[in-house]
Parts: sequence; C-alpha cells; structure tokens
Amino acid sequence: MKTQPLRPARVEWAADGTPRAPDFGDVYHGDAGAAAQARQVFLAGNGLPRRWADRDDFTIFETGFGLGHNFIATWQAWRDDPQRPRCLHYLAVDAHPPRLDDLRRAHRDRECAELAQALLAASPPLVPGLHRLDFADGALRLMLAFGDVRDWLPEWRFAADAFYLDGFAPALNPAMWDRAVLRTLGHRAAPGATAATWSVARAVRDGLGAAGFACERRAGLGGKREVLQARYQPRRPPPPATPRPGRVLVLGAGLAGASCAAALAELGCAVEVIDRQAAPAEGSSGNPAGLFHATVHASDNPHARLFRAAALRTAQFVRRCTAVPQGVDGLLRLEPQRDAAAMQSLIDAQGLPADFVQALPAAEAGARAGVPLRSPAWWYPAGGWVSPADLVRTLLARPGIAFRGGVAVQALRRDGAQWTCVDGEGRALAGAEHLVLACAEQAGPLLQALGWPALPLVARRGQVSVLPAGVLPFDLRLPLAGDGYALPLPDGRVLCGASNRDGDDGDDPRPREQDHRANLQRLQSLCGLTSELNVDGGRLQGRVGWRVQAPDRLPLVGPLPLREIAPGMRLDQARLLPREPGLHLAVGFGGRGLTLAPLLGEVLAARLLGTPLPLEQSLVDAVDPGRWLVRAARKAAGG
Repeated sequence: MKTQPLRPARVEWAADGTPRAPDFGDVYHGDAGAAAQARQVFLAGNGLPRRWADRDDFTIFETGFGLGHNFIATWQAWRDDPQRPRCLHYLAVDAHPPRLDDLRRAHRDRECAELAQALLAASPPLVPGLHRLDFADGALRLMLAFGDVRDWLPEWRFAADAFYLDGFAPALNPAMWDRAVLRTLGHRAAPGATAATWSVARAVRDGLGAAGFACERRAGLGGKREVLQARYQPRRPPPPATPRPGRVLVLGAGLAGASCAAALAELGCAVEVIDRQAAPAEGSSGNPAGLFHATVHASDNPHARLFRAAALRTAQFVRRCTAVPQGVDGLLRLEPQRDAAAMQSLIDAQGLPADFVQALPAAEAGARAGVPLRSPAWWYPAGGWVSPADLVRTLLARPGIAFRGGVAVQALRRDGAQWTCVDGEGRALAGAEHLVLACAEQAGPLLQALGWPALPLVARRGQVSVLPAGVLPFDLRLPLAGDGYALPLPDGRVLCGASNRDGDDGDDPRPREQDHRANLQRLQSLCGLTSELNVDGGRLQGRVGWRVQAPDRLPLVGPLPLREIAPGMRLDQARLLPREPGLHLAVGFGGRGLTLAPLLGEVLAARLLGTPLPLEQSLVDAVDPGRWLVRAARKAAGG
C-alpha cells in the first residue's frame, strides 16, 4: 500500500462549542450531542451492549474516528457492563485525524473525563499507518488506521461484529460512502454482523444492500428524523469458524518467543515456553540493553513503514512494563549522507510531524547528546533503550504463560493433530496442536530434518562492550546510533557495539579483545572523538550473541507454508500459500528484535487466533515465511 502524507483535520468551533469541519462543510455531531448520538445511533443501533454479552472477543469497525466520541461512549458501555467481552477490538480509519489540541478541546468538561484523558495520553503521532493503543491492561484494543478508507479496507484483515458508519454526509464526503467501500464491508463482516449510521441516503442503503446487509430505517434523534440500522444477511452462508486453540507451545525464550507468548496469552491462550537454556534470555536477548527506533526512507517503502509502526508500538509496549529498566526519552541516529536541510526536505515531503522525527544539525544534535558530533542526526522522540533480558522475564511472568528451561529439543514430530518436541532418543518433551518456532538458528535444522528446504537465514556473531563509568571525556546523555551505537546505562557505564561477523568464524561465546578494539573505534567515530580511546582491556566487559537474519534483513513471522507445493498452485502472493497446520515461525530478527518483536509477536498471535491484524496485509506479506517461495517462483518464471 502506497502511503500519502497525512493532512490533519481542520476543526472550527462554533460559539456554542460545536466542532465543525470546514473542508467538508459539515459538523462532527448533531444537535443531540456527541455522547447521545454515540449511544443511540451507534451503540443501540448495533444492539450493544446486549450483543457482546459473554463473548471472548468482539470487534467494532468505525469509518471516520473523528474526535473519538463514539470510541469513548463504547469504552464506557464496555467498562460498565458486567457481561462485557473479555477482549474488545475497536478498529477505526480516518484520513484526516485531528490534532491533539483539537482533541483536548473536544473533550474538555465532558462526561467520562478520565477515559478521554487516557485517550489523549495515548494518542499517536499523526503519521500514516496502523496504530494500536491498549487500554484496560490490553483488554480494550484501539487500532487507528490513518489514511484513506478506500486504501485501508482492502489491506486490513478483520471480521467485524458491528460497524459504525460515521463519515461526514455522503453528499459532502462521497469517498467515505463509495459503493466499493460499502461492498468491502461485506467482506469484512463476521456472521451476524450489524451496522448503524445516521445517514439514510439512498446510495448508502443501496450500497449496503449490495454488500449483503438488510437495511431498516428507525426513528432518529436531535432533529434527525430517521437513522439506519442493518444486519448482514449474505446470500451464501459463511464457512464455519475454525475452533480457537486453547494451548500453544513456543520453542525459544528470547525476545521473539516471549513477545509471541505474551500476545497469545493476552488473547486467552494457555502458553508453554520451552528453551534449551535453564533461564530465559540467555542468547542475544541477554545483552545489558538494546535500542529501538524508527527509520525514514525517501520512498516510504515497506521497510520504513514496518519500522515506523513497530518502533511506535515498542515505545508503548515498553512504557507499560514499568518495572523494566528503560529510557523512552528519544534517540539520535546519525545521517552520514544528507545535510540537515535535505533531511528536513524529506520530512516535509512526507508530512512527518515533529513528535515522530526531527532533523537536527550536528551542533544541535551534539548539544542534545552531550558529545561533539560531526554529522546531523535524525531525532526520534519515541525512540530509546530497554533491558531485553528484563523485558523477556517480565513478559514470561504474565498470567497464562508457563516457562520450562533446560529442555534440549533435538527433533520435531507430528502426532495426529499435535506437534511434539522430542529429545535425541525420540522421547516426547512437550507438545501442542500449535507450535511456534522462535528458536533462531535452531529452527532451520529442525525443519530440514522434516523435509523443508533450508531457511534463508545467516547467523552472525555480535559482541558488545561495556565501558566503566568515567572513561569517556564527556557525559553521554542519550542513545546514539549510526555505524554502531552507544547508550548510557543507568549506573554511569556506557554500552557500545556491536561487532558483526559471519557465523563461520567459530562459536566461541567468550568476548574477544579484537572485537573490543573494533567497538571502541566505532564509538570514537560515532561520538566525533579526535583522540584514540585507550581503555585497559581488563576494565572492559562484554557479551557475545549470534544474530540470525535473512538476506532482506526482515524476519520470518507467520504460519509455515506446506513443505510440498502441488503443481499448478498459485505462487504469486505469499498470502495465498497453503499452510502447514499448526506450525508457525518467528525467527530472523537480527539486531532489530527490540524494535520488531513486540508488534510482530502480536501479528503472529492475530493470524493464529483469527483476531484483527495489527498491521496492513502488505507488511504482513513482507515478513511472511512464504515470501521466499514467491520470489523463487518469480525468478524461475523470469520475473
């Protein structure tokens, strides 16, 4: 999906406080008020809260999030309902989201002030993409897609139980009510879905009817004579729903495995995590600290879009883990090729706001970091660092997750509908209907032994170095990234690195003096030092890990394709490939696990359980394990 720069909403305020949208010549809500309209038109129009009673999950999709009044009214009804669903997914799309100041004004002195304040505090930067925001300890999930609904609906995979159709009037905003948009709603409707809107325009009724909805006019409110309610009644009955698994086995207790386990447990699964090490995060996830941040690319390509979504999600994710050592106070990434003016031109062309990224000249960036930088830098306010080992342990301590260490899995076996992990003697160690391989370099050999081709993964040795406090001739205040990275630890030490060597130079886990020297040279260049850093090797601490990554530097996350593809089967899109029942991958994160693993763990859980995807389909395809089959097929066909 190609993104366009966002144009935030222009909001004008009438003397009585009514918000208006001058670009559409319409108001944000009718005379009855936003709260009354939300409750009577959208909640009651969809039979809520009655219809969600005692459900595990319930999904609402809204066209036109606007100022968030419908969401807050729904949140209040969900919070106050003792029979509420365990997890409420609230999805919304908006091409012109409001600025934070307008949101504040819209909810000033309103009922449910505490809910409005929580929404304001969580509001993401106004950048294109899908933003997931968690409330009520993750039981209420708001997913905001910023962009055109005509682009988003084909890209977003979900099955909605209720639709709030709340765009501006069809005559004033026809794109929101386009017949193709309404027809796509039928493809995103769960069995028994309902829809409600204040508009009874003929085009709306006809469009919903063509999508499989039976429409009915009802009495309106606040000067509106009629409103519309609809129920999904397709001509062909939908296929039966796939039963959701109650238990999932995860092999690997690093960042990837812990992120997948936490996402699955939040959705109600019982998860067992096993690892060959006695304790979690003994591999590369055991470093003292690690960085996370977004990236900016001139074409806003899939890589940039994925890292933008993932970095913003990680920042939210980490802030929720308050007991984990962290610093979500911003990060500087040096830019060696462009000057600050060219960087700012790129930011302006993409319409990226200052609370997402800024272009800082070398002097300003250096003053912020406390070091004499030689080049300009990208400033990511939501970037930062976290202790990966502490994060892993916190995630694995969540209810619903059981960890078992010291389990040396030598092979996999299929026993009926169950995947079983076995030892070298063929004895069963653990099993479940669904198995997630999040075991980095172990995954490939386990699959090859079952007949799958080799995974396109390479293991590279990485070493970090930790300098004692007071060694540097300056006080590093913020994390720096570029050719290597440096970050100040809470105790005054500085972590730097990391070496990046091919995996064929041995598997010795002990730190090497030559890699310490390379890390110091990288740190010297990164921080603009003109004199060589001389640190007694005996005062340096270090740690070694092996980073596993694919040639395109993106991980492999999702259900595994069948090991044998039948002749004539379509191989042009990864999303169409048939899958091996119950077998999933989460490997190949390289050195960007902290940025990518939290979001992609949620993607894996959503695909496994059939809940709304927290990422657009084209980016899900970009990390799909089947993408290598598609590329091989295209190459064979001369594409």
